[in-house]
Amino acid sequence: MNIDKLISITQLRSEQQKEIAEIIGIEAYRKLVEHYGGSHIYINKSDTVTRPDRDEEIRKKFNGTNCRQLAKEYNLSEPTIRNILNKK
Repeated sequence: MNIDKLISITQLRSEQQKEIAEIIGIEAYRKLVEHYGGSHIYINKSDTVTRPDRDEEIRKKFNGTNCRQLAKEYNLSEPTIRNILNKK
């Protein structure tokens, strides 16, 4: 069934669904409904998506002695910096 003209924001009863449609636009909302309707999806936080790039950047900047500097630069603890450096 083609839902292009069947769903409008005014038809949405749930405030959360209205908010999603307003944020991403009705066309994108219709695509979500068509593809994921009836299922549960999880939206990552932005830091989860960007963390691997941040960690790689930290590894590249590490010179063997600048753990404290990197911790301050990235607003992380020194143990967190060490954990990042020990991965890979």
